[in-house]
Amino acid sequence: MTRTAQEEANLKLVLDMFENVLIPFDSGAVDRFIDEDYIQHSQLAPPGRDALKAFLDTVKEQSPQGEHRILRAFVDEDHVTVHYHVIRWPGDPGFVVMDIFRIENGKIKEHWDVMQDVVEGGPNPNSQF
Repeated sequence: MTRTAQEEANLKLVLDMFENVLIPFDSGAVDRFIDEDYIQHSQLAPPGRDALKAFLDTVKEQSPQGEHRILRAFVDEDHVTVHYHVIRWPGDPGFVVMDIFRIENGKIKEHWDVMQDVVEGGPNPNSQF
């Protein structure tokens, strides 16, 4: 299936947001990508854009060597889903994240996430990645 121009723009917006905000934990770049009436569904952060900025500042302080390794990204109309690996410090097995973003008027308007710890071994020989 071919992506529309709008889907390409939505995917680019989210991947650019990762590159400029989430990967460097840069709260100063949030306003370029996130709508001022941002709706947060994650249980890791309170609602709103200012709460996201504070969350990023805290994470940057607590895990200055943290990494986000994007594995795949999907777009469907105004929704973008990103599957990635979060590593908080060297040697940390980290956790797997699926973020879902809804785009409205060229900015990220809404966010959901699902996370689980990286598990070594277990009954399934397939990786979580």
